[in-house]
Amino acid sequence: MKPNRRDLLKYSAAGAALVGVAACTDDAKAKPDKKQTDAPKSGDPARKSDAAAPAGTTLERTLVLGPPGAGGYRKIVAGPGEPHMVRAELSPGAPAADKGTRKSLVAFTQLTDIHIQDSQSTARVDFLDRHSDADQPLAKLLPFQSSHRPQEALTAQIAEAMVQSLNRIGKGPALGQPLAFTICTGDNTDNIQFNELRWYIDVLDGGKKVTPDSGDKNKYEGPMDAVAYNERYWHPEGTPAGQKDDLPRGKFGYPTVPGLLDACRRPFDATGLKTPWYTAYGNHDGLVQGNLPVSELLSRIAVGDEKVLDLALPTGQTIATLGLGLQEGKPDALALLLAGPKRKVTADPDRRLVDRAETIKEHFNTTGLPKGHGFTQQNIDQTTAYYTFDQGSVRCLVLDTVNQYGKDSGCLDPTQFAWLQDQLVKGSSSYLDEAGKVVQGTGQDKLFVLFSHHTIGTLTNKTVPKGQPARILGPQVLALLLRFPNVILWVNGHTHDNNVKPYPRPAGSAVPGGFWEINTASHIDWPSQARIVEIADNRNGTVSIFGTIVDSAGPESHGGKVDNPLALAALARELAGNDWQERERPDPKVDGRRGRVEDRNVELLVPAPGWLK
Repeated sequence: MKPNRRDLLKYSAAGAALVGVAACTDDAKAKPDKKQTDAPKSGDPARKSDAAAPAGTTLERTLVLGPPGAGGYRKIVAGPGEPHMVRAELSPGAPAADKGTRKSLVAFTQLTDIHIQDSQSTARVDFLDRHSDADQPLAKLLPFQSSHRPQEALTAQIAEAMVQSLNRIGKGPALGQPLAFTICTGDNTDNIQFNELRWYIDVLDGGKKVTPDSGDKNKYEGPMDAVAYNERYWHPEGTPAGQKDDLPRGKFGYPTVPGLLDACRRPFDATGLKTPWYTAYGNHDGLVQGNLPVSELLSRIAVGDEKVLDLALPTGQTIATLGLGLQEGKPDALALLLAGPKRKVTADPDRRLVDRAETIKEHFNTTGLPKGHGFTQQNIDQTTAYYTFDQGSVRCLVLDTVNQYGKDSGCLDPTQFAWLQDQLVKGSSSYLDEAGKVVQGTGQDKLFVLFSHHTIGTLTNKTVPKGQPARILGPQVLALLLRFPNVILWVNGHTHDNNVKPYPRPAGSAVPGGFWEINTASHIDWPSQARIVEIADNRNGTVSIFGTIVDSAGPESHGGKVDNPLALAALARELAGNDWQERERPDPKVDGRRGRVEDRNVELLVPAPGWLK
């Protein structure tokens, strides 16, 4: 399989550095869609769950890409529903559960990678995107696809449509228990700006008007207008007089949508989640465009009145040498990146960049519940973004996997790792020591569900200043978790893909089983989905974890309408499904983000800890 945008960074110094201003997905490789009859490759043969198919989820109906039209552009069409697929890799030979005797423990919703974005921001580097078009000389080496997306002006409306969808469903589709809470697993904003932070909180809180606009409130000032026309961007209003058609409309079949640049900025009434909601910290919430620490230069540009339009490299300088300078942290490299031709736009003080401390505090400026959305006074006092909360017999551990020193991948610092181990010990009456022997503890037993932005596989960030302690990476965290049988699930995002993975304990372990990792697709990219998770004690020595994919309330097609958030969310989904840069790659990933059928609607079995029987 060909490497994707993150894998290519291993082979390209330029890519390794310039990912700092562009890329936002992880190193999970493209996974072409399989037929719905496919079964997991490991464990017992999969079987369909007996859960019902309530209205509003992908159990009832899926949304898929239709046949290609002009330029390969594909509309969104309805597909058949997908039943839960039982996966028993961690509990081979387990009997089917008796739904009459199983006990529902908790039901909740995961939102991830919302990426609410100020698409007109002066702190964005949209111009890098064009270097990833297939006809550009370094397109295969430069991971810039996510520096600009045609649908990025509609991120607030996508979130609103998802809120409406979850409110309509209201309960777990497998077990029928009301949804206890919603959790956002990071990258809630795109560029750590104050206005993006407020839009995301206000959309989830509801009860107020949200205006996803910045700068001049009377006009759009961004890459898709006609002021600094560039044919590499999609221009929904059409081609200005005397200009060539843009590449997306002229070659790839993108539509003309008159009025969109006004419609995307209009205020709308935010519905707000009916459940309490919690949050996790992602790299786009803590680093500029998900990769760079805040600097004086970036802070000044963010609230300024000039928007960079392109690179202007001096003689002898290339993207590769610029990338090396950024990788080495040279101050003049960032200045050179932002030294190209500019256009005047309207400055906006609400574009200011926020740090971890302000982000935590702003979650207390809310009309939703709980106040702080998981963050506590201790988080404010210590400027930490990890915490815990209980839902009956389930203890939720929310991790902060962002490295404040930069880069998109994640890690834990030693203090947080020690906190995690302490929490696991306190919630376990027995566990395994480092040698694999059973240790009797004094903790009060809880089932553990972890939440974070990064996946286990993307906890690879070693970046620290000289003299600072080494970061804790994925293998160390995994080894710790496998010592605690009460850990059954880790829920995360970052990859923008649907993926479900078992982590078994080694063969011959004193305690069988392991835990599952549920990784869910983003809002901003196709397929723009969320997931409902339900946990049940089957009372037969196993626990079932149901995962059900949910589409937003946006219809299949916007039908030419741009006058309401649901229509705009439908258009955004369609645009995301037609990413031309992904389509033209040797390993087209855009539809692969849906994952395999065993990554979508699932029933995951895990041995129940003895105390739960």
